[in-house]
Amino acid sequence: MATTKIIKPEGLSGGRTIITDTQAPLSNPHSNARQPVPTTPEGVKDYIEILPKPVGYRMLVRPWSGEKKTKGGILLSDTTHEMIEMTTVVGLVIMMGDLCYKDKTKFPNGPWCKEGQFVIYGRYSGARFKTRYGEHRILNDDEVMATIKQPEDVLHLY
Repeated sequence: MATTKIIKPEGLSGGRTIITDTQAPLSNPHSNARQPVPTTPEGVKDYIEILPKPVGYRMLVRPWSGEKKTKGGILLSDTTHEMIEMTTVVGLVIMMGDLCYKDKTKFPNGPWCKEGQFVIYGRYSGARFKTRYGEHRILNDDEVMATIKQPEDVLHLY
């Protein structure tokens, strides 16, 4: 069974949470090729610094793409892994803008999610972009449809 490792690095304001990636590290940090999300406090700080900061009522989400190896031991190609990442509807909330869920008329019961939580959103929701760490999305706060504890529980639809 695939497991998701969540890291809460110390020394970052807000206790931001990221999800680890299972790919092997690349030697050139400035390469356009995909690199694993760092897990050390220094690496996480660099990762957070290169990401765009969501403004207003928007949030930054990293789509969850699962393990690169199936239960049966088959290794998925990079293309397949990227397609899963692009078509998934599950992601980890990395950062939130300063106005996320502040509208009391729209969200009378408070926020629907918070940083470090896995959420479900529409397949075509948000603005998609790639960094050297993979795909990310910027969603509006009202585009979150649900929260989920284990992203492995939601199966991929192609």
